[in-house]
Amino acid sequence: MTANVGSMDRIIRFIIGAALIVLPYITEMAIWANPMITYGANAVGAILILTGLFRFCPLFKILGINTCRA
Repeated sequence: MTANVGSMDRIIRFIIGAALIVLPYITEMAIWANPMITYGANAVGAILILTGLFRFCPLFKILGINTCRA
């Protein structure tokens, strides 16, 4: 696995991923009342954090995208 996620991309992934994991539990919005949406947001958030942590995104690999400078 070669790195294909750059520094700015990693920061954005961490922020959005953390928000998707935390928001369903700290907000009173009606959209989070559906458990499937809450679980889906948690899954997507975890995937974003993991891809940022490992600096590798399988979807980027398939599409031929590389935001990493090295």
